[in-house]
Parts: sequence; structure tokens; C-alpha cells
Amino acid sequence: MCDDNTLEDNERALGSTLSRRRFGIMASTTAMALSLPAPSHAAEVIETEVTVNTPDGEADCYFVHPASGRHAAVLIWPDIFGLRPAFRLMGKRLAQSGYAVLVVNPYYRQLTAPVDLPNKDNVRDPKNWELLMPLARSLTPATTQTDAAAFIAFLDRQPAVDTSRHVGTTGYCMGGPLVMHTAASVPERVGAAASFHGGRLVTDAEDSPHRRIGDMQAAFLIAIAENDHEKEPHTKGVLEQAFTDAGLAAEIEVYEGALHGWCPPDSQVYNEAAAEHAWSRLLALFEKHLA
Repeated sequence: MCDDNTLEDNERALGSTLSRRRFGIMASTTAMALSLPAPSHAAEVIETEVTVNTPDGEADCYFVHPASGRHAAVLIWPDIFGLRPAFRLMGKRLAQSGYAVLVVNPYYRQLTAPVDLPNKDNVRDPKNWELLMPLARSLTPATTQTDAAAFIAFLDRQPAVDTSRHVGTTGYCMGGPLVMHTAASVPERVGAAASFHGGRLVTDAEDSPHRRIGDMQAAFLIAIAENDHEKEPHTKGVLEQAFTDAGLAAEIEVYEGALHGWCPPDSQVYNEAAAEHAWSRLLALFEKHLA
């Protein structure tokens, strides 16, 4: 999972001082400054801000889907910085590719999105991490289980969702473990799942995400940052063996030259080539397994 140490690792890898690069895009209230390549034959979409009732309260979320027809649903868990314009843009792009997409605010119990960082110009400011880390630690396998069930139930009630098709889910950074717990918690609905630079997928804990692979029915894409792999080289092998033992399809790849956090377009280590490769693999996963 991303933290101040991860940012320091990224700085060393790039040989630059990332902490002095402006953080304003990530905190922006508009996606105007951000861009992603448009899908070919992009569908016209409808975007709405929605509230999803959960056992613990009301979650503010972004829901976007093609303007006509019924489609497979996708649940997106953001990275540690939460729901913001970059993830709305990523959700919209996926909807333009033919999916009904819910991007959630994982911190809804504590605050509405976006997270208001104390120092938006310096990611490494300890005050930012004094805010972010308790928020991230508040998300547990138990909260993910109830949230995932509520979010998927919301999607299944929407006219734009084809409930005869499986649900997909994706997660970034801290969202990687949340994706795995989602797939294990609602296995009858989740047919495809993807983790991008996910942290702590393999731990010694009893409830480590990898220990729940036997409870899943989903095919997986796990995209690993090169510097994450260097720090935890055993993770890839453990995951490969666990998916093999469970009889589940899994594409697990280390993305050479890509640093932790390379996928969101507002990330300070955004790597367009690697992000586009990951995006193409996500679309291939969904096309095959969300039938």
C-alpha cells in the first residue's frame, strides 16, 4: 500500500524529488486538466453522483454507464487518495467501453469525497499521512465484505446493469486487497477482478488476501509495480501457486519500469505506456469473463 516510504522509494528510482512536484491535479475538483485516450467507438454515457446505503451509513459514489442498453457492472476501489477526478475519468472511460461502473468513496464512514489534504503541494508532508493512514487502516476485511455486498446490490438494482452477466471489480494501491476480499465475499457475482500496484496482497496475517483465493470464483489480473516486486519478490510466486491450487485463471505480471502508483493519470509516477498496457489487459479480462 502507498505510504510515505513508497514515495521515497519512487523518488530514488526516478532520481528526482517527486515530493516537490505539484500535487494540485490530484486535489482538483475538476477533471478538465486530466486526459486519457478515448476508447475506439466510445459509447455515449450518463454520469451521476449517487448515494449507496450500507450497513454502516451512506456512501457517496460516482456511477457512470452507457446511455442505452444493459451492461456488465464494474466496481472500482480507488487508491489511498480516494475518490477524485482521476478516478471519475477512469470510470467514465470504462463506461465508454461498455460497462456500468460504480467508483466508490471507501472512506464514507469518516468523510465525503474528495479527501482534503492539509498540504496539496507536497505529498510527503507528514500531515497528509497523519490523515491518510488512519483512513486506510479503517478499511478491514469485515468492512470490505459488507461494503462489497451493498455496492454490488446497488449495481444489480440499476436498469443499466445486466444481472445475467458477472460483475467485475478493480482496485489500485490499497484497493488491491479490497478487490480480493470483494471477490471472496461475493463469489457468486464477481467473475473478473484486477489489482493494479496493489499492496499487501500476501501477508502473514490469518486474513491475508491471498488466503481467501480458495473462496473466489473470479479470473484475475494482478499488475505489479517493478519496485514493489523488488521489495517483496516472493509475492508473485505465492499468488501464482494459490491461484493454481484454486483452479482459477490469473495473469500475474511485473511491469518493468513502472513504479508503485503508475496507473492513475494524476499520479506523480504515471507511466502512460505501462498504464495503457494494463488497461488493455483489463479490457481483455472483462471481455472474456464478464459474458
